[in-house]
Amino acid sequence: MREIQFRDAIKEAMSEEMRRDENVYLMGEEVAEYNGAYKASQGMLDEFGPKRVIDTPIAELGFAGIGVGSAMNGLRPIIEFMTFNFSLVAIDQIINSAAKIMAMSAGQYSAPMVFRGPTGNAGQLGAQHSSNFENWYANTPGLKVVIPSNPYDAKGLLKSSIRDNDPVIFMESEQMYGDKGEVPESEYLIPIGKANVMEQGSDVTIVSFGKMIPRVVLPAVEELKKDGVSVELIDLRTVRPIDYDTVIQSVKKTNRCVVVEEGAPVASLSAELGYYIQRNAFDYLDAPVVRVNSMDIPLNYAPTLIEATLPNPQRVVEAVKKVMYK
Repeated sequence: MREIQFRDAIKEAMSEEMRRDENVYLMGEEVAEYNGAYKASQGMLDEFGPKRVIDTPIAELGFAGIGVGSAMNGLRPIIEFMTFNFSLVAIDQIINSAAKIMAMSAGQYSAPMVFRGPTGNAGQLGAQHSSNFENWYANTPGLKVVIPSNPYDAKGLLKSSIRDNDPVIFMESEQMYGDKGEVPESEYLIPIGKANVMEQGSDVTIVSFGKMIPRVVLPAVEELKKDGVSVELIDLRTVRPIDYDTVIQSVKKTNRCVVVEEGAPVASLSAELGYYIQRNAFDYLDAPVVRVNSMDIPLNYAPTLIEATLPNPQRVVEAVKKVMYK
């Protein structure tokens, strides 16, 4: 199977869906003439033209609102934010319009659309460009929230998101656009709401998603294997809806769980998972669920402080040893 970059998997998903359905279009800052801020739409303007690959001013509230209105009228827009930090400018359109129009119109209108772009830390970009908004959007009824961890998942999940009849928040990572992975040339879809058990294990369940998987969790798993620890690794893929059943069945087998999330700990997805596990698998737990999150501070610019703030493989190893009483 061929290997392609994450950015190319995103481009292929959008291009294939635009060829399949003339109602699909892409809109955002620098998506057209510049081929995308991260080159995730390279060549798409040449193929689809300026009516379907649309450059916008720096006005997220405006073009998000245009996208919502067009979705309500039968189109299927893909709205790209250069980073989800900038989606805060458009959050009223996302939460009060796109997410709620189906319920508020009693089913007369829907907003089948995708809001996509990178989330979280991408290096030394300062606190205002380094936030995680997965839990914010997952807290909103009416939205689906998808966070792929590799090129294969990115393509299959994005195609499913574009076809979905609900508004989907599709979160990527600036640090992952150059990551390579095996992606089939033939068409495939990955269902929204179904987690991926990446590794079978018997000693402890690790649950995570997004770039934490390749950057933090997989290196920790390899280190733990050296100590003879058998890890069952679950990539959630989507955090609304969450595939609770897969997580619970795994915890019932391993009796221990560590949840790894880049976001801050308060009101986090890891807190939600910890609650759900103790509520539905309490009698199977041999240790309390342990979370690995970023420290509860704005992310600093200094690389030493970034390293001290974010989850890392060593913190995951220590968390696993804690639940195993090692």
